[in-house]
Amino acid sequence: MGASIWEIAIEVARGKLKTVDNVGQSLLASGFDILPIALDHIEGLHELPDHHRDPFDRMLIAQAFHEGLTVLTSDPAFKKYDITIA
Repeated sequence: MGASIWEIAIEVARGKLKTVDNVGQSLLASGFDILPIALDHIEGLHELPDHHRDPFDRMLIAQAFHEGLTVLTSDPAFKKYDITIA
């Protein structure tokens, strides 16, 4: 989730996305947990095959792999990794 909020903040700053103010706080208030980007996640990036080039998506994949989490996506590139997709 931390990587997703980071990407949202970049897209808002570029003017490519409009969202509520304080999107992170809004997500927390809605019951979401924020998954920090940990050293294990960063180190896991170099272990990933190069099926996906987007750095934010690669971080989500590394986090899902190391934390045993499910990723909610319609991106077909995610299916090439050893993670659970919903």
